Amino acid sequence: MDKKMLLIMAEYNIWATRRLIQSLESIRDEDFYKDVGLYFKSIAGTLNHLLVGEHYLWYSRFKAGISQTIALDTMIHTEKEALLNELQQKSVNWISFIDQIDETTLEGNLTYKRVSGQELTLPYVATLMHVFNHGTHHRGQITAAVTALGYPCPELDVVYMLIE
Repeated sequence: MDKKMLLIMAEYNIWATRRLIQSLESIRDEDFYKDVGLYFKSIAGTLNHLLVGEHYLWYSRFKAGISQTIALDTMIHTEKEALLNELQQKSVNWISFIDQIDETTLEGNLTYKRVSGQELTLPYVATLMHVFNHGTHHRGQITAAVTALGYPCPELDVVYMLIE
């Protein structure tokens, strides 16, 4: 995979995060925090998981080689606006990071420690793609929950970003 495709995925991540956040701003707090049966229970819990996974764990591993010890269900923010703001602000970090990666790094491996302390070595590009795929997975869960709660949801398919 070339860097151009990684940049498209990073741009998609920003775009989909922004669109999702815009739709979540109108959701009542009781629905935002309600246990709706998601793996991380609520919309707020799932968004906090995205923040932890994408930015506190994976970004630190890729950018600085640091594996932080933080539980995947940590509630970084209990206040809706702060959570949505941090997700949006941090999503743009991936663009400048990917811009700076050289081809040798992309062709190599990433060694990191899991939250459990286990050390793993995985293909760099495939692991970076996991970060973006993971975000897509959880945004899909959130949009299903939002729809079930009776709220409208945005289209988040990549093609809609490309059309825009």
